[in-house]
Amino acid sequence: MPRLIARAIQPWAEELLGFTPVLVIEGARQTGKSTLARMLRPQAVAVNLDDIRTLEYARNDPVGFVSQAGEGTLIIDEFQRLPALSLAIKASIDADRHPGRFILTGSSDFARVRGDKDSLAGRALSVTVCPLTQSEIRGTAAQGTFVDRLGAANHPHDFTTSTPMSHGDLAAMITAGGFPAVHNVAPRVRDEWYHGYIERLVRVDALADGARLNPDRMLALLRLIAAQQSSELVKAKLAQEAGLAASSTGSYLDMLNRLFLTLHVAPWTPNLTKRETGRAKVSIVDSGLTSWLCSASAASLTRIPHGMQLLGALTEGFVAGELHAQSGWSQTRYRMFHYRDRNGKEVDFILEADDSQLLAIEVKASRTVTGSHVSGLRFLREQLGPRLTRAVVLAPIDRPLSFGDDIWALPLSTLWEGS
Repeated sequence: MPRLIARAIQPWAEELLGFTPVLVIEGARQTGKSTLARMLRPQAVAVNLDDIRTLEYARNDPVGFVSQAGEGTLIIDEFQRLPALSLAIKASIDADRHPGRFILTGSSDFARVRGDKDSLAGRALSVTVCPLTQSEIRGTAAQGTFVDRLGAANHPHDFTTSTPMSHGDLAAMITAGGFPAVHNVAPRVRDEWYHGYIERLVRVDALADGARLNPDRMLALLRLIAAQQSSELVKAKLAQEAGLAASSTGSYLDMLNRLFLTLHVAPWTPNLTKRETGRAKVSIVDSGLTSWLCSASAASLTRIPHGMQLLGALTEGFVAGELHAQSGWSQTRYRMFHYRDRNGKEVDFILEADDSQLLAIEVKASRTVTGSHVSGLRFLREQLGPRLTRAVVLAPIDRPLSFGDDIWALPLSTLWEGS
């Protein structure tokens, strides 16, 4: 039986559940939402709307359905199957607002699901469960998130890490991904699981609420995004390569986002309006799934030159996934952006904290970091001054380095360990 891995977001979910009547646990299928819900409330009544008889009961008697836990907690899995059930939940909460009454899990963004529904605004709070992070897999989440630890560090050598990483190690970690169901299984088994997973998503889940989308075109779009992992999103180019009408590409991208399969990283500028209109970078949320969509194995990713080029893109996507997941439980609240100006200066990630302080991160798959690798960070340091609190390169190097101007190179493993 697979080892049950503790989820780093659980303490935050517990805190929210002690305050709000409804906790919504969202995320892609098979990321561990139901498991987390039951860990939060082991004695709860749990039902699943994927079960046809349960769905019919909820549809025919919504008031009785939402009352079946009495004063306890009712867990409703795959809540997006019946959006109208939110109306009965709202009425029940308005009659009894004590915390922890409902835990709703969903593998499609409820806010974007069609149909009669109540938003539950002011009655519900949400957490997102991502694929397993390396800090969860390796049991180091208690050390704090990368951003929290980086904020407390005064020197690159404050990071002590014990995980040397070769290109082979990096490729193996990336292709393994973070879906709990295939954690620590043979690559052939994992690949077969990915095949079934994607087939169900594009041929069943994506069409569940009447969306008129072509599953084959959606799969083609997924493969293109994976092959261009962490690239700027150019809809016209994607439409042409995927054989889609330009006018329909947005609907396909929106569905992939609703299913929590893609991660969009908006451009950073001091101008808030331009952030909303600039080109986002898009990536697949799990590095293992991305590798499968690219037909890339751990061995092929270490071949020169093509494999190493793809490894660089997959490494950036991997870091995006780790930072996105860690933002869910970080003590430092932050949003993730990328930077690129009209002259081609770019930095992979800019993390903006609630106090508007900035952290810049460049990601490299190279095992050697040189001055040319920090040119974008140095440019930002000159432009932003003290507002840029940290500027770092993450790479599979063995020890921390300093490049002056408070610019550091850190081992990639500091993402999940070291302080």
